[in-house]
Amino acid sequence: MNEQEFLAAYDPRDYPSVAVTVDVVALTIRDDALHLLLIRRGEAPFAGHWALPGGFVRPDEDLTAGARRELAEETGLGGEGLRRVHLEQLGSYGAPDRDPRMRVVSIAHLAFAPDLPDPAAGTDADEAIWLPVTALTSRQLAFDHGRIIDDALERARSKLEYTPLATRFLAPEFTISELRAVYETVWGHPLHAGNFHRKVLSVPGFVESTGASTERGGARGGPRARLYRAGDARLLHPALLRPAREETVR
Repeated sequence: MNEQEFLAAYDPRDYPSVAVTVDVVALTIRDDALHLLLIRRGEAPFAGHWALPGGFVRPDEDLTAGARRELAEETGLGGEGLRRVHLEQLGSYGAPDRDPRMRVVSIAHLAFAPDLPDPAAGTDADEAIWLPVTALTSRQLAFDHGRIIDDALERARSKLEYTPLATRFLAPEFTISELRAVYETVWGHPLHAGNFHRKVLSVPGFVESTGASTERGGARGGPRARLYRAGDARLLHPALLRPAREETVR
């Protein structure tokens, strides 16, 4: 039997049905705190529970396109705004009982960017909010989204150690103090300002000077801070380890 004959005789109904969805863990920094985008489901299953933005992948789109569409629908981002969002696959989640409707495999994505707008709930949601990560325990989550969120937070925290991804939370030009604030917010630990400044500037290609400075000094006066932009490094070497991991390595 050649391939054409095989495909002509092939009947997908001979196999169990499996649906594919995408879920998006969208992170941003607001009011000096790490926030997560959540929606409150307006329909069963898990009506009234909080969930990640997501939905079934459409027949004419790949996984990345589906994730970008879901993110755009919940945030109102489009065009240039959506292009500045860092988006990457986080993992696949396919426990047989994770969705009571049928066998559903979700491909979760991690997204983050600075100054993401206020969300607007989509057609299947009652409400959409940016929730501080520290307040997650106050929300009843749908499906296995608690596990997905835990995995996403660990991915984000670890990637800040060995990639320049922290710069994606900032405007194109930033100070070292602003970069340090991203690390402190995502890691949840205060960092020594002088040590952090020295470490950042010692990593080749992490940041590069713009040659400009802020218009005024800090809140307590003093000299104006130098402005930097993201460099061309894809990996940080040496890595910037979290305080707890740094103690382990020593």
